[in-house]
Amino acid sequence: MRSLEQWFAEYGESHRHPTNLAIHWLCVPLIVFAVLGLLFALPRPAAFAALGPRLGNWAMLAIVLALAWYAALSWRIALGMALVSAALVAANHLLFALPGEPWWWSAALFVAAWAGQFYGHQLEGRKPSFLTDLAFLLIGPAWLLAKLYRRVGLAP
Repeated sequence: MRSLEQWFAEYGESHRHPTNLAIHWLCVPLIVFAVLGLLFALPRPAAFAALGPRLGNWAMLAIVLALAWYAALSWRIALGMALVSAALVAANHLLFALPGEPWWWSAALFVAAWAGQFYGHQLEGRKPSFLTDLAFLLIGPAWLLAKLYRRVGLAP
């Protein structure tokens, strides 16, 4: 398994253009938020019912699996991503409390944020990392978190 720094170094190769970086700071969190919203909208299997509506859903399962992967790479990244995930889950609960079909907002945000990402990579002149390895879909948010950690003097 690659180390966290190896993942970050490879991811960073296609994320150097200042505009692409700015787009990623906006769009990566929006994509994670939207994916969680879409997962919240999926019907829940009966096996999830015992966990209740807040925990027993596909979004929470995805978060647990992602956090396990992050923990294998870095406990600090896993802890930070747990906090980020909690904030995004809370925001999704607010969204889903609104009348209507909130999954439409998630779908629209997902499409718009990916359009931004692809525009940023067009400026960068390099294809998105996830096209070579889907694990980079999890590395993107962690890479941004690691940049925040470094700004405040913490190691990822």
